[in-house]
Amino acid sequence: MTKIIKLVLAASVLAGGLSANDVIHGSGASFPYSVYQKWTKAYNKATGIKIDYISKGSSKGIKDAKARQVDFAGTDKPLSPKTLKKNGLFQFPGVVGAITMGYNLPGVSNLKLSRKAIVAISEGKIAYWDNKLITEANKGIKLPHEKLTFVHRADGSGTTFNYTYFLSKVSKEWRHTYGAKKSLNWPGNHHIGGNKNTGVASLIKQTPYSVGYIDYADAQKNGIVMADVQNRAGNYIKPELKSFQAAAAKANLNPKKDFYAVIADPKGADSYPIVAATFILVPAEKKEMDKKVTAFFDWSYKNGQDIAKSLGFVPLPDTLVAKVEKYWETKGIK
Repeated sequence: MTKIIKLVLAASVLAGGLSANDVIHGSGASFPYSVYQKWTKAYNKATGIKIDYISKGSSKGIKDAKARQVDFAGTDKPLSPKTLKKNGLFQFPGVVGAITMGYNLPGVSNLKLSRKAIVAISEGKIAYWDNKLITEANKGIKLPHEKLTFVHRADGSGTTFNYTYFLSKVSKEWRHTYGAKKSLNWPGNHHIGGNKNTGVASLIKQTPYSVGYIDYADAQKNGIVMADVQNRAGNYIKPELKSFQAAAAKANLNPKKDFYAVIADPKGADSYPIVAATFILVPAEKKEMDKKVTAFFDWSYKNGQDIAKSLGFVPLPDTLVAKVEKYWETKGIK
């Protein structure tokens, strides 16, 4: 079911002339939904001006932005400067989050998944939980001879794009065969798909012996156990804020390229390997409305850090916020 976030903007200081009866419309990525929702509640104390953000996936958000169906859109797959120019859009980052490997394995709460194991699971090449690619990283844990079910997104998704981008970085075979995509005909015959991250969460919870990729916030909210994942340095990293922050610190988000970057599988001994920035798209020709959108995010960058951290998201560092604000000024939308 579609979720609508009602974001409230500060009328007198930030809204740039909006009245309490005006509504700013947005749609797109479900990945950052939880943090947007919390920002909404915090900001609601300051004003009565509303933003209706419909969480329906990055693919639909991008389509809505291109068709001018919304005032802004969220996407976890950044658009290239060429695509932005072609469609008359501006782009800037919202927040950084992580994609985890959630699982439902009765009796096991400290699973480790190697890079090879994650690729093989995604390729449909691991049929049972006691496969050697899984057991060799989990000495001392008796893994059952039960069929493994892989859970993935069924809809077009920036989460899927970032996850398959990670797989492409890890495996040449994956990169050449499947690549990084928002949607995929998943290989193998023991996988199931759910709509949005909430759908993936539901399927993992109700499917014993399943494993799937899901954003940290939805996994945490639904009490889903998450595996430690092997990073580029060969270390098994627990999905938690400090490892997400270590990964985000390696991100190179350049305003000269409209912040176009995919930050999966960063360097660093302590970096969590499957991280993603989520982005905002606004139409270039509607600068007065854009100012009202950027006013909200400006407030969120500066006042919503604790909220973002509590959900496992990494707020943009001050240096990056300064770059975003300069970008807004250059584009005439601040």
